Amino acid sequence: MTHAAAGSRLEPIAAKVPEVTFLFWVIKLLTTAGGEAVSDYLALKGYTLAGVVEVAIFVVAVAIQFSTRRYIAGAYWFLALAIAIFGTGAADFMHLILKIPYGGTTAFWAVVLAAVFWLWYRSERTLSIHSIVTTRREVYYWATVYATFALGTALGDFTAQVLHFGYLGSIVLFAIVIMIPAVAWSRFGLNSVLCFWFAYVVTRPLGASFADWFSKPQYLSGLNYGDGPVAVVLLLMIAAFVVYTAIARYDIQQPATVGGLPGDGEPARTPGPRYPKLRQLATAAGRHGRPATKSLTGHPPDLGSSSAPPGAGPSYRATGPGGLGKGAGACCSNRPRVDGNVTRGGSVVTVWR
Repeated sequence: MTHAAAGSRLEPIAAKVPEVTFLFWVIKLLTTAGGEAVSDYLALKGYTLAGVVEVAIFVVAVAIQFSTRRYIAGAYWFLALAIAIFGTGAADFMHLILKIPYGGTTAFWAVVLAAVFWLWYRSERTLSIHSIVTTRREVYYWATVYATFALGTALGDFTAQVLHFGYLGSIVLFAIVIMIPAVAWSRFGLNSVLCFWFAYVVTRPLGASFADWFSKPQYLSGLNYGDGPVAVVLLLMIAAFVVYTAIARYDIQQPATVGGLPGDGEPARTPGPRYPKLRQLATAAGRHGRPATKSLTGHPPDLGSSSAPPGAGPSYRATGPGGLGKGAGACCSNRPRVDGNVTRGGSVVTVWR
């Protein structure tokens, strides 16, 4: 067995993140709130103990998530919750232990997030969650998630305490802000990837402000239910929604054979009616999750133009499970390309110019 073959078996065989639905945002808000409450509760037991526990939870969650080769609801949301806890602890450590003002910690994590975005796009030419089908892209994805959680913690504390909005005022503020990408995407057609990450970042201070409003004492503008009880309620709600999600499996990303992927600013494209055998082959490979043994030759199908390029060679080849090639045009720009590999549902479709 070659090293390449051994390494490929560690790569994902399908997208490692869920489809974005309404319930995705509900669970996301609950994990941000739950992470805030759990971290604050652990801090009451001592910063050293809190740090050890938070790191341990994070390490276990990372190991579980990266041991899977496709999206599994329990593993994904466990890591999201672990990052929420660990990210909160990191932001609080900078303020409470290192004595960095909230404005400084907010600026620091904003720079970190921008740097991660820049490195991710420089390496992969995409920030789409529909492109998380390689280990490297998954690392970038979770690094981004971590930075958003830490930034959200610092930003929420900054608006509540430095700007004196209070926790309820911060909830109102971020609830209004999070509507900006929703309106920009639905009414004005703003790039969906940009809108997604805009909303994703804002969910953190919004969820954290909810947790602090319920748990913190009244002199801090909270309702004084306590970190422990609030953490327990939120964890139970997260568990219930994740169990439902794992059973219903409604958030599994659907296969996309050719063209732009949702989240890349283009709808998914599938082989046209002029190539029924190609459609049947790609569909069968994706549905049954096993290699397709036939290969097809001829001109590429219609990807938005009336004719294929002259002299085009083999147009498609459906193969077995594999990873998304680095040059995959389908998820590396907002405009479909005619070359690359697209992996979905256990099949790889290779397109040649």
